Amino acid sequence: MTGQAIFAQLATLFAAAFGAATVLPFQSEVVFVGLQLAGGIVPLWLVAVASLGNVLGAVVNYVMGRWVDHFRDRRWFPVRPGQLARAQGWWNRWGVWTLLLSWAPFGDAFTVIAGMMRTPAWLFLALVTLAKTGRYAVLAWVTAAAS
Repeated sequence: MTGQAIFAQLATLFAAAFGAATVLPFQSEVVFVGLQLAGGIVPLWLVAVASLGNVLGAVVNYVMGRWVDHFRDRRWFPVRPGQLARAQGWWNRWGVWTLLLSWAPFGDAFTVIAGMMRTPAWLFLALVTLAKTGRYAVLAWVTAAAS
């Protein structure tokens, strides 16, 4: 396989993984498994590229959550300041760990909420990277074992 073909396949995987981490209806697992079964690309590269795309997509959600928070003082904002303060306290104590489920289909919501709750960026990145890279590593291992 040529370098251009490998680059194109990895770029497709990156785009699918990025899209899957946002609110867009993408499925990166299908692309990942298809590329792994086709061979020609080292699975470690597949895990790295898919993880990078998926984490960057989650960062977009986090930024959107931070952006929405700028409207919390508006009269039409659905959450009152006191409610938001209580929610932030709960999130900081317990909810931040839900980012370890950011790989799951409903996990995109957690990444948006993390932005709204002002989760420190370093903690967000650490937990989301761990979760999403772990998911792709397990997927690569299962695919290799099944083939």
